[in-house]
Amino acid sequence: MNYILETNHLAKKQGNTYRVNDINLHVPENCVYGFLGPNGAGKTTTLKMILGLIRPDHGKISIFGQQVASANRLQILKGTGSLIENPGGYGHLTGLENMQIVQKLKGVPEEKIAHTLKTVRLYEQKDKKLKHYSLGMRQRLGIAMALLGDPKLLILDEPTNGLDPAGIQEVRELIRTLPEKRSMTIIVSSHLLSEVEQMADYVGIIHHGEMLYQGKLSSLETGGKNLEEVFLSMTGGGDSL
Repeated sequence: MNYILETNHLAKKQGNTYRVNDINLHVPENCVYGFLGPNGAGKTTTLKMILGLIRPDHGKISIFGQQVASANRLQILKGTGSLIENPGGYGHLTGLENMQIVQKLKGVPEEKIAHTLKTVRLYEQKDKKLKHYSLGMRQRLGIAMALLGDPKLLILDEPTNGLDPAGIQEVRELIRTLPEKRSMTIIVSSHLLSEVEQMADYVGIIHHGEMLYQGKLSSLETGGKNLEEVFLSMTGGGDSL
């Protein structure tokens, strides 16, 4: 199997405590990979290390078959898009104007903007100011910004956080269609089991900074137990998703 992203014994300390310890991710191409764990499990820390936003204390990262180093980091990361924590943007500008700023920073042709806004179903609202967008629309605009440049790897950190049910459904449907429409791989982190179940093909479960399981989502549902029962048995039932 071809992996678009791999980490080897990735670790990050905070003081004397490991926030992330010995993480070995194996993310197949053209899938939705659900990175699942309770709040504080180490998901965002791991994703920030992958994107070069923070330095790991130990371990290696390979993206697109290349080991990431200071010399090639920027070149490799040009093939990625990301939405970490809250979507950015300028409230006094329109959705289109916000997209144009990102387009110029990325050096992407301007004609890509319309296609990307249509992909996230925001083209009709492109002339509305960002401050008048709903939270769901802001999330979709953040995803559109990440999609500019047609990345091979898209990393989304808790993209449905804070959304109402309609917004969750919109973002979920968008994520599920992207691998086929754009031939890309998506890593989506979540603390919500129901979200991962409805979006992901593969799953990595992290708890207290350590990987508990990685593989096909369908392989977890064994022995007559559903996915929630399996997860709770892994974590000792102490964290409810």
